[in-house]
Amino acid sequence: MSARIPAGKPAAIACTLAAVACFAALDTTTKVLASAVPVVVVIWFRYLFQLLLTLATTRPSQRRRLLHSRRPGLQVLRGVLLVSASAMAFYSLKYMPVAEFTAVVTLTPLLVTLLAVWRLGERVTPLEWLLVLGGMAGALVVIRPTHDLFHWATLLPAVLVLVNAVFQMLTRRLAEVDDSATTQCYTGCVGAGLSTLLLPWAWEMPPDLRAWSLLALLCVLGTVGHLLLIMAYARAPVATVTPFLYFQIAFATVAGWLIFGQVPDALAFGGMALVGLCGSLGTWLAGRQIVPAARAQDYPGA
Repeated sequence: MSARIPAGKPAAIACTLAAVACFAALDTTTKVLASAVPVVVVIWFRYLFQLLLTLATTRPSQRRRLLHSRRPGLQVLRGVLLVSASAMAFYSLKYMPVAEFTAVVTLTPLLVTLLAVWRLGERVTPLEWLLVLGGMAGALVVIRPTHDLFHWATLLPAVLVLVNAVFQMLTRRLAEVDDSATTQCYTGCVGAGLSTLLLPWAWEMPPDLRAWSLLALLCVLGTVGHLLLIMAYARAPVATVTPFLYFQIAFATVAGWLIFGQVPDALAFGGMALVGLCGSLGTWLAGRQIVPAARAQDYPGA
């Protein structure tokens, strides 16, 4: 392995960029579906598809070991967090433009990096806390309460940030101890199981071929995106992966413009830029602490 650039870093960056492109397309598809299909039905299809695809693409000799996790409790918790995040994203996107929603949710990498520093026992500097506050201020500019699109659901991305941060930390931890197929299988089992319990009270048949096609696309994007993110975290530290998650804002802005004709106004662009700037600087500062600590401590998990 090179002393300057570990062999896994280019692959991790490529996986991350492909993952956030999938997530931007996933959010766009979700917004299109939001007015046609109930959220429980969407979640049920999405996670059942992931489970079936994982089983179909795993060798028969490995299927019996898919649920053999070293940390099954963390796997179940990760699945519950992801299902909760999916539901919150669905309701948020029903009322928010894709770009603005993405900008708020991309506060997650900054929080993930700070949590990673905290877990390694490093001190968070006043500048890093200032960047967190700056990112939060940018998010408030994006979802400003006086905005004519304001709705209670536009507050959900703020909760989603915390849920996503814990979810991503668990993803990174589980990538160290379990195979990616095991994590995918647990995610599918938990998501399909929870949504199946609610399905009798929410079932509605998708109305037409277009809705069925969008459901299929959503399932593929969600499954592939999360698999790519698992692969990225398995190949590089958090500090390497997180800066590239901010490219999702650009992908989402383009998708919102092409599909819905939604272009953020000047204030929204300013808030999005502030989130991206504070997040990138925060990741860089925290990464300077994480890398030495990781070399000394072999980057322990929980």
